[in-house]
Amino acid sequence: MKTLEVIGFKRANLDSASLSEVRESGNVPCVVYGPGIKEQIHFYSPIILFRDLIYTPEVHLVELNIEGTIIKAVLKDAQYHPVSEAILHADFVAYADDKPIKFEIPVKIVGSSPGIAKGGKLELKTRVLKVKGLANDFPDFIPVDISKLDLGKSFKVEDIEVQGFEILTSPNVSIVTIGIPRALRGKKGGDEE
Repeated sequence: MKTLEVIGFKRANLDSASLSEVRESGNVPCVVYGPGIKEQIHFYSPIILFRDLIYTPEVHLVELNIEGTIIKAVLKDAQYHPVSEAILHADFVAYADDKPIKFEIPVKIVGSSPGIAKGGKLELKTRVLKVKGLANDFPDFIPVDISKLDLGKSFKVEDIEVQGFEILTSPNVSIVTIGIPRALRGKKGGDEE
């Protein structure tokens, strides 16, 4: 998993006028908390630094550099403006290399499904999985191999094998299903009569 550097500057004023000023100057108000941090640190960071962090399917570890203080963290949450979709706020959680953290990792579909070759439709049910482990053991994504999925079949969380971390998402959750189109359902029903 790649580590991105995010440079930040401490915020003294937390009132709404100060927040608006921070956003208008091209920055994102942020907070970091977690192990090793006595009190939340409120800071802001240039919005340009979030391009490779948020607008990508990949997951990254983050090295926050807040006025010279280095903090290893992960992006926990980002809030967006409902109309413009501009980033309004970002929450980071600090981590230590030797302590497990909870995190979300995206799934990536790999392989070719025989069900799709027969006219089935790929239905992605779950895009991310909740996991727990050491941050340095997390992969960029969790591969989901659909090469054995026929029409009407699903790949569930319980079908995934991972090492070095634990998947917290329920084993019964479907990640992907090969849906049967209406035209094929009617055909299949007609064949059985």
